[in-house]
Amino acid sequence: MDTFSHALWGLGLFGQRGRAGLALLFGALPDLISFAPFLLWRLVTGRWTPGKPPLEILPDWLLFNYALGHSALVAGCAVLLLWCWRPELGFVACGWLFHIVLDFPFHSADYFPTQLLWPLSDFAFDGIPWSRPWIWYPNLVGVLALLVWRLGQRRRRRMTGKL
Repeated sequence: MDTFSHALWGLGLFGQRGRAGLALLFGALPDLISFAPFLLWRLVTGRWTPGKPPLEILPDWLLFNYALGHSALVAGCAVLLLWCWRPELGFVACGWLFHIVLDFPFHSADYFPTQLLWPLSDFAFDGIPWSRPWIWYPNLVGVLALLVWRLGQRRRRRMTGKL
């Protein structure tokens, strides 16, 4: 799934009670860990080009960061620790886990397959690429429907005085 959709799913599912910014961040976190430093580096060096970069130009640290950020094992441990420390942050951090759940079936083995149990296992599912229209458009409709529903809930609570 694209990073923007992940951020919006994080917001829609886990961004309650004034934690919208954190929900957006946790929803996008695995991609930000991987690709934000690479994008910045490419921009600074004048090598940025639009579109997905070929695998051959990606540095090893990006692949490591991708495996780290997209591991359900790593994310689960981090979310559990956050939940024990501050449950409200643990709840918002579940956006990180949801990101992985969305990526697992929608990344092919050809381009960034999701290794759920990294570093214990390199197993990855050969999924359907999220860029296919019959995956992308339902994702868009789903996340927009969720956000509209959340907005309606918020308005109803305001009108009834139940914040």
